[in-house]
Amino acid sequence: MALFLLLFSAQLVTSTANAQAAKVLGARLGVYPDYTRFVIDLDRDVEFTYFLLPDPYRIIIDMPEIDWSAPPGKVTSGGGLISGLRYGLFKPGTFRVVLDVAEPSLVSKIFALPSSGGKPNRLVVDLKPAKRDAFLTASRESMEAYSARSRNDTSATEQSVDVAVKSGRGGDEKPLIAIDAGHGGVDPGAIGVGNVYEKDLTLAAARQLADTLTASGRYRVLLTRDKDVFLKLRQRVEIARKNGADLFISLHADSIANPKHRGGSVYTLSENASDKEAAALASKENKADVIAGIDLSDENSLVQSILIDLAQRETMNLSATLAANMVSQLSKSIELQRRTHRFAGFAVLKAPDIPSALFEMGYLSNATDAKLLQSPAHRKKIAEAVLRAIDIYFEKHKF
Repeated sequence: MALFLLLFSAQLVTSTANAQAAKVLGARLGVYPDYTRFVIDLDRDVEFTYFLLPDPYRIIIDMPEIDWSAPPGKVTSGGGLISGLRYGLFKPGTFRVVLDVAEPSLVSKIFALPSSGGKPNRLVVDLKPAKRDAFLTASRESMEAYSARSRNDTSATEQSVDVAVKSGRGGDEKPLIAIDAGHGGVDPGAIGVGNVYEKDLTLAAARQLADTLTASGRYRVLLTRDKDVFLKLRQRVEIARKNGADLFISLHADSIANPKHRGGSVYTLSENASDKEAAALASKENKADVIAGIDLSDENSLVQSILIDLAQRETMNLSATLAANMVSQLSKSIELQRRTHRFAGFAVLKAPDIPSALFEMGYLSNATDAKLLQSPAHRKKIAEAVLRAIDIYFEKHKF
């Protein structure tokens, strides 16, 4: 019950749907002896599709872009088969709802009800427990149908690249810096003190860094995302590589159990993690695609098991140089951890030909860090320090 009270927070997602999009009026959960019912109240009818994914067990519901900015309402009973909920923009034109289920469960019914008797339009999902074999069969069939519908659809990568190229124009002789705002859309990232969301802070920090780098007149800038939309880990790297980025910097803000722990740190790629905390963080970040309802079964060579030895040794050395510069300059402006430069196998850092670093700007589980990262003045200090680090990098490694 406590999990659902958290996940149903009004601030979980700020939809990018326009004024003409359907609006969510509320949501509720009903637990019955034989099934669990999940209901979304809407101001109009919407089309929907769904599919199932295993390991972990998930029910994925896709709709056109909708506005889920209003409080969904109280959850009046326990969680039943549903153990978690996420929702947000999955890609332009598609809003995704992800239901985590505690055990193999089948969609026994999913249907839309028109408004009547003072009740709004409703999307109703009924779930019943099932055997694993039955779930896997249903998952395979639903994924085949989903794939057939999606064959002619423009991918989120292609649409995001178009946006990124436009924001990156401005002087062919200048180095191109790819700035990656972690998480987004259906994947909120860490949820911190005061109900602040990592995806919102990383986007704000990415925009500030882009403005600072552009204003210097020395760099072109490429944003992997410039709105609240989900991108696969692989897509983030592809966007940078397809546009010929010279550096890749991914921005994040973690959350851990210890509320006193605070400070930033910089990570680069390594086959062996520098410590247990770095390994745990990389493992958590690498699950972003699973969180958003992505089937990784056919992507072992691209995301799950990318061989680190494919990364050129020179690229990894240059990444370490960039990270050292960032630590040196950031330490003059913000609080950093004692172990500031760490190593782990982050999927988002595995471009073999682009020096890359991941910057954890602080801990959202710490009240001080959470407050600072919401401050434009603090984000500007971060951006100016990163600019100095990049300047030093290119002084040593002429473009």
